Amino acid sequence: MAETIQSVERAAAILRLLASGTRQLGVAELARALGLPKGTLHGILRTLVHVGFVEQDETTGKYRLGATLLHLGSSYLDVNELRARSLNWADGLAVRSRESVWIGTLHEGQVLVIHHVFRPDDSMQVLQVGAHLPAHATALGKVLLAGDPYGEPLTPLAPCTKKTIVDRDALDRELELVAARGWAADMEELEEGEVSIAAPIKDRRGVVVGAIGIRGAIERLAPHGEPGRDYVSYVRDAARAVSRELAR
Repeated sequence: MAETIQSVERAAAILRLLASGTRQLGVAELARALGLPKGTLHGILRTLVHVGFVEQDETTGKYRLGATLLHLGSSYLDVNELRARSLNWADGLAVRSRESVWIGTLHEGQVLVIHHVFRPDDSMQVLQVGAHLPAHATALGKVLLAGDPYGEPLTPLAPCTKKTIVDRDALDRELELVAARGWAADMEELEEGEVSIAAPIKDRRGVVVGAIGIRGAIERLAPHGEPGRDYVSYVRDAARAVSRELAR
């Protein structure tokens, strides 16, 4: 029971060393710090790169922690904590936008709705907490997928409306755009006549752990065929506020 696996111990030592600072490290530096032969170190690094725990800079050849490891580490954040830290900001977003507010996380390739604030009017609405939404057809889902590049591929991309993105390459291009601009929209891709806008919620390390957004009629949120700038600003402000709350 007291025996340990040497290769695992060495891999853990490499990860701890790479996590100890912000700079990248080369093989020679790692070998000196850990007292390991370069040949042994190369083999372990190749394996860590293969599984995504370590990344190698193509220009310098040096190594840093990989995004997969950071994503796995985000599991410490309980869904209930995310919801609790978001409540006040979600209510404020509903008041500011006059639309319903949704907060979600990824669960088995779909969006799990963990909080839902009704649109502040007298219309009939149904509480959606606990619902699962198709990630490829919602703004929440696009934000989460864009922040989870090492997640499981979505298959198949089922159509919800005639505007749903069902081509994998087209979705990849959409996710690249979402990642670059920091927000996502679905334009009648889940429900005809409805638009949603969402932005990522990040933890203290910058890992995307959730998304917050609004949903409403296209004539209100996108009267000119594109999401209104004010609504995008409201959503991004709320997402940044929740992210700051999680960073405390």
